[in-house]
Amino acid sequence: MSVTYEKKNDYLVAVDSDGCAFDSMEIKHKECFIPNFIKFFNLQPVSRFAREAAEFTNLYSKSRGANRFIAYLLAVDLLADRPEVQARNVTLPKLQGLRDWMQRETKLGTKTIKPEAEKTGDPDLKLCYEWSSTVDATIADLVHGVPPFPGVRDALQEVKNRAADVIVCSATPTAALQSEWTEHGIVEFVAEICGQEAGSKTEILTAAKALGYDANKMLMVGDAPGDMKAAVAVGAHFYPINPGHEEASWERFNNEALAKFFAGEYGGEYEQKVIAEFETYLPEHPPWK
Repeated sequence: MSVTYEKKNDYLVAVDSDGCAFDSMEIKHKECFIPNFIKFFNLQPVSRFAREAAEFTNLYSKSRGANRFIAYLLAVDLLADRPEVQARNVTLPKLQGLRDWMQRETKLGTKTIKPEAEKTGDPDLKLCYEWSSTVDATIADLVHGVPPFPGVRDALQEVKNRAADVIVCSATPTAALQSEWTEHGIVEFVAEICGQEAGSKTEILTAAKALGYDANKMLMVGDAPGDMKAAVAVGAHFYPINPGHEEASWERFNNEALAKFFAGEYGGEYEQKVIAEFETYLPEHPPWK
């Protein structure tokens, strides 16, 4: 079961964390994920290109916000396709063991890859576990004092005032989410924190919907296309936090979108308008292609 909380209200608002509620995407990827990506996968000879690829797949494209294994594997594949990398005759990791594991596992995380690496002895899984656990440790060591975006606390308070259940729906490890939401005093607004151990965002929303919510009374708030796909998969509404324009997005959420949602007027033309705007911010193809 992906969720364990008890449904108390007719409405559900699910909120992504990194890059949506918190301005933490840049520091986590640029200072924690990518340096370890270069170190563990021996990308030092092509570090500039590795950094560009990883920033594109994790921050500046339609794969923004994807699970770490999905997004960084995509970065490896982008690297392999790049002529400048090929010209340097660098041996890139194939990571077939990781690819195979991702075909059979939906809960992609540090805690799930560890027993699989131990059970199979697969060197790719062992390497990816070491990378992932080191990333988690680097984040725990480095990422502190990064507050929620302006408007987030007001939004959570208003949602609670209007008698809706709130869950965190994220691909980040649950322990990190617990730490961040507690550190900034907003965990009190949340019925449950669902991180990567709970499954994919679609699985989390599916399990939440199974508690008895009408899909028309469910809203996913996120900053990435994956958040939107999860909402669409269960028939819920989606409100985008536009990358690079987060404060304005939360201001609009508080000033108009939230009222429309609770009045049953969010779907249709209004939702289409905000999604169309959102889709202009994230390209599908990298600038070097």
